[in-house]
Amino acid sequence: MALYSEKVMDHFLHPRNVGVIEDADGVGEVGNAKCGDIMKIFLKIDDGVVTDAKFSTFGCGSAIASSSMATEMIKGQPLEKVMELTNKAVVEALDGLPAYKLHCSVLAEEAVKAALKDYFDKNGIPYDPAQFPEAPSCASCEMH
Repeated sequence: MALYSEKVMDHFLHPRNVGVIEDADGVGEVGNAKCGDIMKIFLKIDDGVVTDAKFSTFGCGSAIASSSMATEMIKGQPLEKVMELTNKAVVEALDGLPAYKLHCSVLAEEAVKAALKDYFDKNGIPYDPAQFPEAPSCASCEMH
């Protein structure tokens, strides 16, 4: 069996939504320079719907694929649905990741949620802080 699925390889070799949204409504950056994976997600939101999502990721192929897939999954979705994005959903959409690369999908979920939190904060939109737990340190760093 191949180490990476065809979908992971496709999103790594042909990532979707790479770039920056200059006038983004929400920006989330997560990661750890020591670990080597840093993700930045940019969101454009109109009438409670993510109309555009872009990413800038410094990291391995799994991190790039996870960022690409996450942005594809949230574009066109209402904020309530975007809040439900999980790292497990990203992994499933990619047809799996090796166990030692699962932290990449966690970073993708955290980056999306950090961008949403930024949007809520900028617009004075109330939210439950428990929906945005503090990101843990990258415990998987030794595994790169």
